Amino acid sequence: MPLFVFLLISYTITIFGNVSIMTVCILDPKLHTPMYFFLINLSILDLCYTTSTVPHILINISHHKKTISYGGCVAQLIIFLALGATECLILVVMSFDRYVAICRPLHYVVIMNPWLCLRMAAISWFIGFSNSVLQSSLTLNMPRCGHREVDHFFCEVPALLKLSCADTKPIESELFFFSVLILLIPVTLIIISYGFIVRAVLRIKSAEGRRKAFGTCGSHMIVVSLFYGTAIYTYLQPSSSMSKDWGKMVSLFYAIFTPMLNPLIYSLRNKDMNESFKRVMPQIFLCKK
Repeated sequence: MPLFVFLLISYTITIFGNVSIMTVCILDPKLHTPMYFFLINLSILDLCYTTSTVPHILINISHHKKTISYGGCVAQLIIFLALGATECLILVVMSFDRYVAICRPLHYVVIMNPWLCLRMAAISWFIGFSNSVLQSSLTLNMPRCGHREVDHFFCEVPALLKLSCADTKPIESELFFFSVLILLIPVTLIIISYGFIVRAVLRIKSAEGRRKAFGTCGSHMIVVSLFYGTAIYTYLQPSSSMSKDWGKMVSLFYAIFTPMLNPLIYSLRNKDMNESFKRVMPQIFLCKK
């Protein structure tokens, strides 16, 4: 019961927080910029990401018989992988947006034009779902010899590989390669872009300018650290070296708690977002009345 209540509260906060961010970004014309366009994408991802797993987890926790159909497990695996990979790439795009805004401010409007933003978002979604189809196919084609008990909160690659009765090392090598492409390369690009950003911010003479730049980028770096740190721990180490229960907790963290924290991080640390909340939310409640 304590776990059920905790997850239910977390899921409720995730829904409310991400829907609020999307609503404010759409309704406030001052937030119609590339940064907030990508933030809307991130909120959609987080909303769908948690919805693909949490409702079924809550049902299983509240029932003695904890089951999921084969079709439901496949759908959960594909959606979870697709949205997770897409979020990895959207975070890279967001770091590129911050790099252009701080290091190339005079060219920002020209470089980050609406057409480029739409293309980068669309490519991120396409690669994310393509990666999911490949990884899911490799995982689901492994022989299971009748093994049906998934020792996890939801259907995820490491847990499903443990059901296989064949040697999983070749498949793990292929999945590791895809994980490097989706996790390590993007996080490396983010680190490089923030290296240039820090160098540019330190050259700003105005203390207020430095504070604002670090405040905006700090929110993004916190989100990147939480998401990539836990995902890399899960997907970029041999399954044999991972503690079973610890692996479950880490997966639960990046599947549920990171999407819950994202809206809080972006709203609490972002002055523009706070001001928009104050402008837009009263209007929404007045319209309802």
